[in-house]
Amino acid sequence: MTVRRIMGTETEFGISVVGQPHANPMVASTRLVNAYASAELHVRRARWDFEEESPLRDARGFDLAREAADPSQLTDEDLGLANVILTNGARLYVDHAHPEYSSPEVTNPLDAVLWDKAGEQVALDACRFASVTGEPDIVLYKNNTDNKGASYGAHENYLMKRSTPFGDIVRHLIPFFVSRQVVCGAGRVGIGQDGREHGFQIAQRSDFFEVEVGLETTLKRPIINTRDEPHADPEKSRRLHVIIGDANLSEISTYLKVGTTALVLDMIENGYLTTELTVANSVASLRAVSHDPTLTHLLEREGGKTLTAVQLQWEYLHLAAAYVADRYGADVDPQTADVLARWESVLTRLERDPFECATELDWVAKLRLLESYRERDGLDWDDAKLHLIDLQYADLRPEKGLYHRLLRLGRMERLLDDGAVTAAMHEPPDDTRAYFRGRCLEKYPDSVAAASWDSVIFDLPGHDSLQRVPTIDPLRGSKAHVGELIDRSDTALALFSALTR
Repeated sequence: MTVRRIMGTETEFGISVVGQPHANPMVASTRLVNAYASAELHVRRARWDFEEESPLRDARGFDLAREAADPSQLTDEDLGLANVILTNGARLYVDHAHPEYSSPEVTNPLDAVLWDKAGEQVALDACRFASVTGEPDIVLYKNNTDNKGASYGAHENYLMKRSTPFGDIVRHLIPFFVSRQVVCGAGRVGIGQDGREHGFQIAQRSDFFEVEVGLETTLKRPIINTRDEPHADPEKSRRLHVIIGDANLSEISTYLKVGTTALVLDMIENGYLTTELTVANSVASLRAVSHDPTLTHLLEREGGKTLTAVQLQWEYLHLAAAYVADRYGADVDPQTADVLARWESVLTRLERDPFECATELDWVAKLRLLESYRERDGLDWDDAKLHLIDLQYADLRPEKGLYHRLLRLGRMERLLDDGAVTAAMHEPPDDTRAYFRGRCLEKYPDSVAAASWDSVIFDLPGHDSLQRVPTIDPLRGSKAHVGELIDRSDTALALFSALTR
């Protein structure tokens, strides 16, 4: 399948209230999500169905006891916080102290970028809707830390074969994730969890990881998260929940982040990765790579060998290129070929001069911007102005955000056009079950009582109880499967009758 597989992204946005530095972020997040729901969803809102969620199931073969879990892990509890399902198949909700957008399921990296970008626009609209009430404006940031010791996530999800030994996933992905940040880091001013040490680093999240493998996502963060909640047939599939990536604004950074990871997962599933690419002291190495924007830090390998993070990425790329050539030859799909070509191009230029990638990669674009201010104003890395520039890069507001300024100046490359992003704010992908979920919410909003990733629940006339339609297969419920049926069913009852006939 190469880069094509079921995948999706989750983004927790940084949040602030203008003029209220001590505002409660949970209250602000709730106001924001409710404002979007009130403006966009004019009829009964479907609730999120928590019944099928199992956040304490561990891929290593056990369930963590609820009494031993941190409250942040209990994501299957309905806390009554704002939580809405969108017609594009996504979920917008309050995740503790942050508004979170979880994209619909897609089948390829370019669509992952598209519906991730749609989430930025949904969040931006939510801010605008929240401000018309006369209350103080809310500002959102697509970043991962407040530089005061707190971090919030930008997660990826990939559906994998259950038959793949989890030990193989751990062994092959840890070195990949340690080195992947040179391609998809978002850049950060400050070293350490609280940013107290002065300097610039490649990734926003690296300083917050403490162990190699674990179930937690907010405490003792692991490089490999073991949460085993497939949202699919558990006998056939597992969902790899990746918590180590940064929140990217660059479309190419996101594209390469998910595209290269999908390629590595394909090699792992098919037993192609027999070469051991282990890295000594992986947690310390993760941080050391991030702390070195010169890209010269040497990672230690078994046998005393050393190599840089870029060189380690080259090893994965060479393996991926050989794998694709062996398996698919000239029949490789265009997107896989494009990911391989862009991966090679970026690594070549990072090795030669990282600033050659300043129009494509977030961390390099941010560093070039910061260096221009440092040179112009004679600033050292301890200057508070540089922290403000870092934050302003992540500001979602087009008129304020420095990423958006670079876009306007033609200094950031794009893969998408605005029209496609606007459409994806409201329309679901047509090749996954998100199509069924989104179309039902759009066409029968009064009849959808609840939904989740793997079901839609209807409240239908003539039925004493709610009726659940399972969507356990992420590739069923696509436009090809149900598009015509939904088009010709005027009511949810007619659709349900046709589906269960």
